[in-house]
Amino acid sequence: MENMWTIVVLFALAQTPATKDIEVVFETEAGSFRMELYEDKAPRHVRFFLDLVEKGYYNGSGFHRVYANALVQGGDPLLKDAKTPKNLFGTGGLKLQKSEFNDLKHERGIVSTVSIPNVPDSDGAQFFVCLAAQPALDGKYSAFGRVTEGFDALEKISQIPAASDGLAERPLKILRSTIEKKKTEPFLDATEDQLKRVVRIETTLGVIRVETHPEWSQESVRNFLKLSQTGWYQGQGFHRISKGFVVQGGSEGYREGSQAHPADRWVHPIRGEFTKEVKHERGILSMARADDPNSATTSFFFVLAPAPHLDGQYSAFARILEGVEVLSAFEKEEVEGETPKRRLEIVKVVLE
Repeated sequence: MENMWTIVVLFALAQTPATKDIEVVFETEAGSFRMELYEDKAPRHVRFFLDLVEKGYYNGSGFHRVYANALVQGGDPLLKDAKTPKNLFGTGGLKLQKSEFNDLKHERGIVSTVSIPNVPDSDGAQFFVCLAAQPALDGKYSAFGRVTEGFDALEKISQIPAASDGLAERPLKILRSTIEKKKTEPFLDATEDQLKRVVRIETTLGVIRVETHPEWSQESVRNFLKLSQTGWYQGQGFHRISKGFVVQGGSEGYREGSQAHPADRWVHPIRGEFTKEVKHERGILSMARADDPNSATTSFFFVLAPAPHLDGQYSAFARILEGVEVLSAFEKEEVEGETPKRRLEIVKVVLE
């Protein structure tokens, strides 16, 4: 009988997806957000949290304490009852587990457990999400996860009407929470042959078709295709026209409306791949970067004229096949310094 019980337990464990392969999704009145969990940092908290999600514990609860663009707190089961008085907001679901402090910093996106001030080991089911760095909380609260997608929804939650102490006039409801398979980064394991693509870039001034060259800079191509396929570039602006030199676009912060995008989770610095064999001449696409050679992220530029001083210093990754005349249209635009006087943007990017 004991052996049979061992087999059952092992079978159950085998059916549970590894924590690294899953995400928890919260659907709220303001939209959805996703989070990954750090079982290596707070194993008891992660298991406790997943158990609550599986049981539907958070469904119908809400976010009751908010600080605009800084922090949101929720998960109190008392909020499921619309008749719960305001003075009890945030008092439910506490003192259920011991603290599990770790070295995770309370930076933007970190998910941590609420506890009762000055009461040791009073962690519970409530949690908070940092929308800005909160270093004063480091080592004092049990951080166990990180938001991977949905900052736009969380920012909306943080901006609901609230008193000076952060207590919401009306809690924002959590509709449901679920466990899903973690999203896979596009082109993460693509081969060099698979990275050789033709990409159609629709701009305010016309269409440009480019061909990627992974043999020049494989990681830059992988990054560009990933951001193109996920729609990250759509709506981003061209913020720089240096006539006779470059047209630059695709930088973070130049999208109209909300800057948040689901693919932000995959935006990160990429390794510089420089070669003097590839010449920066008219029609070449190359990655923009800061002084650090490994600091390129999303911004790219079209070369307008031979620029030999860029050779071996920037990662060229594609060449225009059709639409070079669109570069001429960019050069005719009025600028103030190097900034276009009117908005010019990437309307759409399609992988052919």
